[in-house]
Amino acid sequence: MTAISEAVILMAGEGSRLRHGYGGQARLRGSDKTFLKPFVPVRGRPLISYTLDALLHGGIRTVNFVVGYESERMIAQVKQLVSSGLSASFIENRDWRKQNGVSLLAAAGRVANPFVLTMSDHIFDNPIIDRLVDSFAPGFLNIAVDRKLDSIFDFEDAMKVRTRGNRVTDIGKKLRDYDAIDIGLFVCPLEIFDYLERAKSGSGQSDCSLADGVRLMARDNKVRAIDIGESWWQDVDTPQMLQHAEKQMAKGMRSALT
Repeated sequence: MTAISEAVILMAGEGSRLRHGYGGQARLRGSDKTFLKPFVPVRGRPLISYTLDALLHGGIRTVNFVVGYESERMIAQVKQLVSSGLSASFIENRDWRKQNGVSLLAAAGRVANPFVLTMSDHIFDNPIIDRLVDSFAPGFLNIAVDRKLDSIFDFEDAMKVRTRGNRVTDIGKKLRDYDAIDIGLFVCPLEIFDYLERAKSGSGQSDCSLADGVRLMARDNKVRAIDIGESWWQDVDTPQMLQHAEKQMAKGMRSALT
């Protein structure tokens, strides 16, 4: 088993859907009236703090934060949250208006070993990371998937995944034939950067999403779907998603909540 102790968190975007949906309510503006999505309060804690706790619980000791929008303020606030058990580094994506594949490419050359990849706006039960890491094999990308399709909130926005056994055959928000949902948590080999470069080069716009790179890798039979079983997760991308997450957490859906 390959030991995984490093992670990349993508947090370069503006978070406009969450901010605009609230119409600038004080809850989301922050003390200086400038909205920063990763620090929106969720049950009294910054959204990203749940991600950091889960990574620390999963044995991660180094976290690379890919920033872009309001990068200086993002960095300053992250530093206040990083515990003594984590080493933090910051990578600036100056093309942060492009898709998230470009944000991950900004980390190429900054990580030297396989790594956990996640987003600053996803909450998930701690044991999911253990499952992903324990099943990692060199040369393959592990993607955590939820097969409980009837439990997905905002299904239209969800990233659909088609699988054959434990292998991913396709991924995309507009897939018509699918049997799982991508929860935004991965263990990546370094080869992911090569696939993202291919996707970016072939786009005609010097742009690509993470899903574009994963799709190319899946065509080479190198992406494995790791079922989260009964574990819970939630993407927080809109006010409705935020409210849903808080309601589910209040009901005890997040078994690892601390």
